[in-house]
Amino acid sequence: MNVSQKCVDLIKHFEGFEDTAYLCPANVWTIGYGRTRNVKEGDRITEPQAERDLLEELEEFKHQVLNSVKVELTQNELDALTSWTYNLGVGNLNSSTLLKKLNTGNKGEVPTEMLRWNKAGGKVLAGLTKRREAEAELWAKEVA
Repeated sequence: MNVSQKCVDLIKHFEGFEDTAYLCPANVWTIGYGRTRNVKEGDRITEPQAERDLLEELEEFKHQVLNSVKVELTQNELDALTSWTYNLGVGNLNSSTLLKKLNTGNKGEVPTEMLRWNKAGGKVLAGLTKRREAEAELWAKEVA
């Protein structure tokens, strides 16, 4: 299973495109559509390259999600959890109560667990709250 365009669109919406490296609220150098790997001050990127980077990274994050999750996922669940993990990192996924509950079959508790991850630097951020709400909604949505 691959991530769908829903996942790509969700990430692009919440990350936005930035052609110049900037420090995100968590004080991490970021560029393009939320890329943080090997980014340093002064870096620049084109939108087509940022799109390629995003698709490449999503493939990696999808595999990390599928390696961590021990239950079968629907397309929407994979998309929502991949977006969540792209933003928060696989380390946070693997150490989360969300994953523990999911892997014991408690899929219904995942949206509530997703919503808990709306802080950066110890502060609740409105943008993260909206993103977590969108991911939780996508998780819970029936696949058409």
